[in-house]
Amino acid sequence: MVTEFKTRDLADVIRRPIVTEKATIQMELNQFTFDVDPRADKPTIKAAIELLFEVKVRSVNTQNPPRRKRRVGRFSGYKPSYKKAIVTLEDGEPLRKILFPEV
Repeated sequence: MVTEFKTRDLADVIRRPIVTEKATIQMELNQFTFDVDPRADKPTIKAAIELLFEVKVRSVNTQNPPRRKRRVGRFSGYKPSYKKAIVTLEDGEPLRKILFPEV
C-alpha cells in the first residue's frame, strides 16, 4: 500500500524533540524521541522525519501518555495531552548532529 503525503502537511506533524534523561540515553542507541501531532499515524511520522532531516528511519514506536492532573490553588484541571514518537534510525545516520549541533 503506497500512501502519498503532502509535504506541506508533513512539516506540521513533528512538533519538537523531547530531551529528557531517558531520551538522551536512547540517543546512544540511535533512537530519538519527538512530540508529534496526536492525529498522526506511524507512516506519516516516518515520512515527516525522513523528509525534514533527510535520514533513513528503521522503525517508529508511538505512545499516548495519560493526561496528568494539575492543581493551581482551588482550581484543578489537566495538562494538555500529547503523543510521543520514538524513532529508530538506520545505523550511521547523523540526526544527533542536526538536532544538537554544538554537542
